[in-house]
Amino acid sequence: SDTQVIDASGMLLIPGVIDDQVHFRDPGLTHKGDIYTESKAAVAGGVTSYMEMPNTIPQTVTIQRLEEKFAYAATKALANFSFYLGATNDNLAELKKARPEDTCGIKVFMGASTGNMLVDDKETLRGIFSEIDLLIATHCEDEETIRANKEKYLHEFGEDIPVEYHPKIRDVEACYRSSKMAIDLAKKYGSRLHVLHLSTEKEMALFDNSLPLEEKKITAEVCVHHLIFDDTHYKTKGALIKWNPAVKSASDKKALLKALLEDKIDVIATDHAPHLLEEKEGGALKATSGGPLVQHSLVAMMQMVKEEKITVEKVVEKMCHAPAKLFRVKDRGFIKEGYFADLVVLSDGAPWTVSKENLLYKCGWSPLEGTTFDYRVSKTFVNGNLVYNEGVFDERVKGKRLTFNVS
Repeated sequence: SDTQVIDASGMLLIPGVIDDQVHFRDPGLTHKGDIYTESKAAVAGGVTSYMEMPNTIPQTVTIQRLEEKFAYAATKALANFSFYLGATNDNLAELKKARPEDTCGIKVFMGASTGNMLVDDKETLRGIFSEIDLLIATHCEDEETIRANKEKYLHEFGEDIPVEYHPKIRDVEACYRSSKMAIDLAKKYGSRLHVLHLSTEKEMALFDNSLPLEEKKITAEVCVHHLIFDDTHYKTKGALIKWNPAVKSASDKKALLKALLEDKIDVIATDHAPHLLEEKEGGALKATSGGPLVQHSLVAMMQMVKEEKITVEKVVEKMCHAPAKLFRVKDRGFIKEGYFADLVVLSDGAPWTVSKENLLYKCGWSPLEGTTFDYRVSKTFVNGNLVYNEGVFDERVKGKRLTFNVS
C-alpha cells in the first residue's frame, strides 16, 4: 500500500506553528532574506504557516501588490502563507476593498521604523478604526515620546548613543501611550484590534482575560525575544538584540510571561526580521532593529517548558491553536480530522547548540548562537507532505495560501 508508518515513540506530535508576524523581505530587500530562504528556515523550526508584513519594496499597500505577493509565494514558499495589507496616511479607499476571507488583516504602524508607513494622521487612524471590518494589527510606539527621548540622549552622547539606551529612547511610556490610543480607538468603534509585540509590564493593564479568545475583539501578541532577553543582555549581545519595540527590563519580561499564562496575551510570534550582520552595527541610532527567529522560536519555547516556566500545552495553545482562532484561519492550527495535516514531530534527549553551521537564514546569523536546546524539530509536515525530515528537505510541493472564515 502507499501508507508510510513513522515511528515517533518517545517524541511529541504537535500541530504546525502559525507565526502571525514575520518579515521575509521579499520583494526589494532580498539581500537580507526572501520568501524561499526564510520559509525554509521556518519549516525547519516547525513553523508551517506564516503571516508576512507589508514594509517591503515596493510596499504592499494596494490590492494589486497584495495579489502579486500571493502569486509569487505560491511558487516559492515551503510553508503556508498570508500577507497583510499595509495602511498609509492616504490609502483608506484601498484598505476598504480588502476582503476578510482573502487576507490575515491590515497592518498599521503607529510608530515609525518602516519608511513612510508611519500612520500618524489622527483622521486617517479614525477612518481605519471606524470603517475597516478586517482585523487591524498594530505596531504601537509613540513617535513624539521617542523623538523627545532621542534629543535628550543626543545631547548627552552625540550620534553614538550606546545600544543599552535603546530601551530608554523607545521607552515604556512610548509603548503604553500608543497601545492605549489604539485600544481606545478600537473600543470606540468596535474594531477587531490585535496589538503586536508587546514589551512592557505597564501595557498589560490594557488587556483583559475575562472572555474566551473567540469572543475577544481586542487581542495581544508577545514575541519570543521579549520572553527570552532583557536589558542585562545588551552587555553581551549588543545590537543583535536590538528590536522595535525594545527589549526592556527583567521585570517587564517576567510580567509578559505572567500575562501570557493568564491569557491576557493571546499568541506567541517572532517578528522575524533578518538584517545583514553589518547592518546590526552602530549602537542605539545606527544599528538596524530586528533579527531572525523562525528557525528557533518553537525550540526556544520548549526550552522554557524544560525550565518549568510554561507547559507544553500552553506553548501549543499560544503558537498553534490561538493564532488559528484569533485570525479565523480555515482548517488549520489543530490536529483534527478534516483539517490540513500541518504537523511537527519534536524529539528530546540529544541537546544541540545553535551555530553558524546549522543556521538556514539567508542573513547567516542569529541572536541565539551559542544557545543549547534540548528539543529539536525532527519532522515537519505541510499539508500532509513531509517537507522537512531530520535535516533533509522535500521542496517539490509548495505551501498554500491561508484562507479565513468570515463570521
